[in-house]
Formats: sequence, C-alpha cells, structure tokens
Amino acid sequence: EAMRFSGYASVFGQVDSYGDTIAPGAYKDTLIDRERPVRMRWNHYGPVIGKWLRIDEDTKGLYVEGELTPGHRVAVDTYASMKHGAIDGMSIGYTADQFKSMPDGRRLLEKIGLVEISVVEEPADLGARVAGIKSASTIREIEATLRDSCGFSRADALTLVTRIKSMLQGELAAEE
Repeated sequence: EAMRFSGYASVFGQVDSYGDTIAPGAYKDTLIDRERPVRMRWNHYGPVIGKWLRIDEDTKGLYVEGELTPGHRVAVDTYASMKHGAIDGMSIGYTADQFKSMPDGRRLLEKIGLVEISVVEEPADLGARVAGIKSASTIREIEATLRDSCGFSRADALTLVTRIKSMLQGELAAEE
C-alpha cells in the first residue's frame, strides 16, 4: 500500500500563531521551475519522511498530496498516528520574500519561498490539516503493506493475511 494522504499545508486569510497571514497568490512563483523539490519532513527538523506528489495553490490555500516512504520507521509511525487521528497537522517552512507590515505588528505574506512542508504535531496555521488518508482496501494491498512497511517476507505476509481472512470468514459464519 502506498501510504498516501492529502490536505492543506496552509490556508489563506488566517492569522497563524506567529501573527502572519498568507495572501492568495503567495505561492505562485515558488511552485514554478523549482531547482529543488519541496521536501516532506517530520516536525520541520526531523528526517525527510516521504515525497510530495502534488502541490497546488487553489482558492483555499496550498493543497498537497503526499506519500510517506515505505519501510522508513518515522514515516510508518507517522502514518499510523495519522490513521489513528493522533496527528493531523501540517506546516510550511518558508522565506518571506515579499510582505506588508500591518499597523498591529502582523505581516501579510504576499510572496513566499517554499522550502519544505512538514507533517507536525501542532501547526502554526490551525487550518493546515491532513484531510484524507488512503487505507489498504484489498488483500493484495494489505499483503504489500506487510512486506514493504513491516518487513515481512512474501510468504509470511501471505500466511498472515490468509489466516486473518479465514478468521473473519469463521466469525461471519458463526454470526449467521
């Protein structure tokens, strides 16, 4: 199974915990002709835990779709925490390339140099959240997850899946 998820890495018009607000259009230039990919990190300073498959600015904010690295311990733990609902935050690492200082001391970020996007425990922008998580839905996907993410051999993964399937069928028959 590909450990995929989607959501918004930032949302326009909200004041984050640092007093910054991102304006629509702020990501336009940074997403065009990049020399380096935008990295997916754990909590900004942790390891690279996956890759971004899609990064688009839309009318709401910065929409992303990502895939966590199979077999990477931090990535597998992050995915488990996402599926459990314990972690659902995202946050951007950036340079403020163009901004307006507001009278109240806050900044309106008009042009951002995107450096990285992290899966985080506590996002600065409360709207920056994981919205969708892909789960294994077929026996083959579950078997592949056991092999790729958990280190099972093909034979052991198949044996475990077969036993679970048999147990579930036995429970269904007992209920009938």
